[in-house]
Amino acid sequence: MSAEWPHTTVIYQIDPSLFSDRNDDGCGDLAGIVERLDYLRSLGVGALWLLPIFGSPFRDGGYDVDDHRIVAPRFGREDDFRLLIDEANKRGMRVILELVLQHTSEQHPWFEQARQDRTSRYRDYFIWADEPIDDGNQPIFPGVEDSIWQWDEQAGQFYRHLFYRHEPDLNLANPAVVEEIEQIIAHWLHLGVAGFRLDAASHAVEQAGGGNEEHGVWLLERLAAHARSINPDCLLMGEVDVEPARFRHYFGTGNRLQLALDFWLNNHVFLALARARAEPLWRALQHRPAAPDGTGYALWLRNHDELDLERLTEQEREEVMQVFAPQPHMRAYGRGIRRRLAPMLDGDVRHQALAHALLASLPGTPIIRYGEEIGMGDDLLRPERLAVRTPMQWNAERNGGFSRGTPKNFPAPLIDQGPFGYPMLNVAMQQEKPESLLSRCQAIFQMRAVLTEVGSGTAHSLPCEHPAVFAIRHEGEATTIMLANLGRHPAALEQTMIQALQGFEEILADGTYPSPASANTALTLNGFGYRWFRRGGSKQQQHRRAHQRQ
Repeated sequence: MSAEWPHTTVIYQIDPSLFSDRNDDGCGDLAGIVERLDYLRSLGVGALWLLPIFGSPFRDGGYDVDDHRIVAPRFGREDDFRLLIDEANKRGMRVILELVLQHTSEQHPWFEQARQDRTSRYRDYFIWADEPIDDGNQPIFPGVEDSIWQWDEQAGQFYRHLFYRHEPDLNLANPAVVEEIEQIIAHWLHLGVAGFRLDAASHAVEQAGGGNEEHGVWLLERLAAHARSINPDCLLMGEVDVEPARFRHYFGTGNRLQLALDFWLNNHVFLALARARAEPLWRALQHRPAAPDGTGYALWLRNHDELDLERLTEQEREEVMQVFAPQPHMRAYGRGIRRRLAPMLDGDVRHQALAHALLASLPGTPIIRYGEEIGMGDDLLRPERLAVRTPMQWNAERNGGFSRGTPKNFPAPLIDQGPFGYPMLNVAMQQEKPESLLSRCQAIFQMRAVLTEVGSGTAHSLPCEHPAVFAIRHEGEATTIMLANLGRHPAALEQTMIQALQGFEEILADGTYPSPASANTALTLNGFGYRWFRRGGSKQQQHRRAHQRQ
């Protein structure tokens, strides 16, 4: 049985280049993250997920890797990484790395040797063809790439690239490539990493199976067995953008992925928010297969890419677009939205807090994207997915506290104007203000971090007549009932809900409400309101866990 910790934690996603610059060279670094660990602990975070820190030309945010075993100099040295691991562990936090295994940079030594010599062992590390082959795949970034095949003059063949042309696909059906990946995993586990997020996991599995997903799951089994032979508690979390019925390929019997990123539910969260109706959430949860013991789902609102809405019907997708991305420049690749959550919700703090409370109510492991907890905005002047990749806004001082360096050296421009600019929106301004989004998120995720039944228990829907109210019951070492009003108007709930809450204690709410202890007391929710109730469990244990995160 794999470890339970991934199911009872809150994960915080960090782009190291954009989070905090300690040496003031203009790029965020590992030392900067170390400086902010106490802040992350105050948010209830139990694990840090770092986007790529490896050697790279950084044409694609570090996903174009040219050396998987080094810390890129812009982030520091290996000693800085070891210090981050140690200081995070002291605070009860783990570190998860992004593992890019589907492709490399064209500047990777493997690819450079492959293109120079057709007889080189590295030639078979990549996928080549004399003529482009129609294997059913289309470019991941339509409108940017018009083919998944690129002619290489030096090699005298075409190479395949599902992503950008400067990122050739690895031949994961080749055992020698998998052995290389195993050595990379071992290297970072020995340095103290607690797990990996497998980038493009579903594409990697298909490549390992020669285009057949079911034939390629051996890749996950082999990587999981290897990783857990070194660290039995190692997490493998996969980027799995597939229909619900296909999740079984990625979990197996618990011997493959431990967490699957659930794009299916993510899409339906935004459909529910767009409609201000709970029905899409219940429909999504009903279609999501139960995860095998020891496995589960990872959930988020926004990540570092576009909000890909491909799991919705065409009509549903357009419905969400009309609400949250009504203008063409807010959309990407004909399928998604390239905006942060806060602008999509018009900067409304109550609405954003409701969205975070809803995320924390769903069965699975919640992931917070850096800056979402303060309501950071986006820069739609930046192309494609880069719109949501801007420096963290710590205070109203020079460069928003991100760096004392020169802005022209920053990986991305600061947002310095308008309601989402750092002079108006930053961590320092929201700290110690009970009504701020940061304070609300701290309360939400600190509490979520101690409700083990939400991450590892069983979840059941609660009948609710009000269409805007999402009501769910989680059972485990204790029982928790969570209510969320997706509508902007107050909601009054029926007597059956009041009766269901008899014997429960309110543990979190968006404001002050009358006690529901009496059947004669109306049970209400504010517009964009949320209320959590709990029965059972150790109050002393709950208090101790919460205190550890103060």
